[in-house]
Amino acid sequence: MDLILFGPPGAGKGTQSKFLQETLKIPQISTGDMMRAERKSGSDLGQRFDSFMSKGLLVPDDLVIELLEKRLHQDDAKGGAIFDGYPRTVPQAKALDAVLEKSGRRIGKVLSLEVPEGSIVDRISGRRTCLDCGQAYHVRYNPPPPSGRCGSCNGERVVQRSDDTEETVRTRHAAYLKDTLPILAHYGQFPGVVVAIDGMGEVDAVTKRLLGAVGLDAAGS
Repeated sequence: MDLILFGPPGAGKGTQSKFLQETLKIPQISTGDMMRAERKSGSDLGQRFDSFMSKGLLVPDDLVIELLEKRLHQDDAKGGAIFDGYPRTVPQAKALDAVLEKSGRRIGKVLSLEVPEGSIVDRISGRRTCLDCGQAYHVRYNPPPPSGRCGSCNGERVVQRSDDTEETVRTRHAAYLKDTLPILAHYGQFPGVVVAIDGMGEVDAVTKRLLGAVGLDAAGS
């Protein structure tokens, strides 16, 4: 089954996609990760990505689709995939549909994590990250040690990242509402494809809701 894990930035898609990947035995497809890997490989496609990414420009949709088509033909993705962070616009969704249709496939479910904007702002703006080891903290739920040093590596650089400020989070959320949310209407044309999932609460509880939406329990059966 091909799935889209959908929701605004900060809804928990990255965390949940890892659990779904392990349970469903299908790969998580992150276009950002793939583009970085392709650039590093020095391939022709990677060099074309670099010509845009090195200048801070968005990679054109046709190049992203070329990369996706290549990935979907790999053995581990032939039985399905979890799309996380893509598509971001309705034209991208239509292009993805066309790629899947070539192999007789289609998006089976769009699992939409529903999280209020205020909760997203709280989640992200409260994050603190150790720049030395990557350990994540939250000022309310999992605060860094009182010393200010990282509890994992004893590093001194536990900071709020520049893209984790409230202003940046709200700007990203506004862009999501304008450009990405309409994707739900696109897939809503197909009965039963879009499933709203309550994204609030403990991580395990949200995982159970997602698995239930694809007809599985927490054990994957």
